[in-house]
Amino acid sequence: MNQRQPKIVSALKHLLLMGFSFVFLFPFIWMFLGIFKTNNEIWQQPYKLLPENYPVREALEAAVNLGFENYILNSFIVGILGTLLMLVVVTLFTYALVFVRGRYSEALFYLVLGTYMLPSAVTYVPSYIILANMNLLDTLTGLILSNLPNVFAVFYLRQSFKKTSIEYIEAAKIDGASHRRILWHVVLPLNKSALYTVFVLTFVQQYNNYMWPSIMINSQEKYLISQGLRQFFIQDGAYGMNWSEVMLASTIAIVPVVIVFLLGQKWFITGITEDSGLK
Repeated sequence: MNQRQPKIVSALKHLLLMGFSFVFLFPFIWMFLGIFKTNNEIWQQPYKLLPENYPVREALEAAVNLGFENYILNSFIVGILGTLLMLVVVTLFTYALVFVRGRYSEALFYLVLGTYMLPSAVTYVPSYIILANMNLLDTLTGLILSNLPNVFAVFYLRQSFKKTSIEYIEAAKIDGASHRRILWHVVLPLNKSALYTVFVLTFVQQYNNYMWPSIMINSQEKYLISQGLRQFFIQDGAYGMNWSEVMLASTIAIVPVVIVFLLGQKWFITGITEDSGLK
């Protein structure tokens, strides 16, 4: 009986986790199956999960005719390029805070961290004025540059860098390595999980960003995916739109984010659970 008890407990844990997983996955399942539903099925039978028909060919044709390619491309440009540039800036700044310590390094970190408590809306007006003076309004370049400061990334990478074994740094300094070589050959390889975690979180945030791009981007050809989705809700109204196309567009919008996470979920998980240092 005692030998079977651990197996029973393990089975119950797995059943519980499967139940929670289904709860979190259900909105995505309902969204995907909504591609094959008519407006009547969605409005008159909202609790019916499975559609009556599965018009796959019509769904593929609708996906081609949505015209979402430009929105997705813009979101990828802002998400990928903006995140990579942000990582360069934040990594250099965090390295200086942790390994090139000065008299006011700690005070500077807490000053930067204090800005994290400010609502993001507080920064919209000064950011808008700065970009207007630089003639970068209604441009993807301005959107990317305005997203370079990332206090969360500074905080997360600082915690990871501080766990890096000091023996590695001291050995590199004894061998005559410069700060650039120490950062590139020692610090970054030991913290690649943390870097990927920051990359994924920042990419998702910038890819799905809506409020700030809606303020500074006016040209429809420069819209991000979130602004493109909004067009479905303002063109025909809630009752005039084709809701299967809305579900299709939402599914297309979320697929790149899921792919990015699945490709690097190993690094994402270890970046949260693993410490840097001696193995």
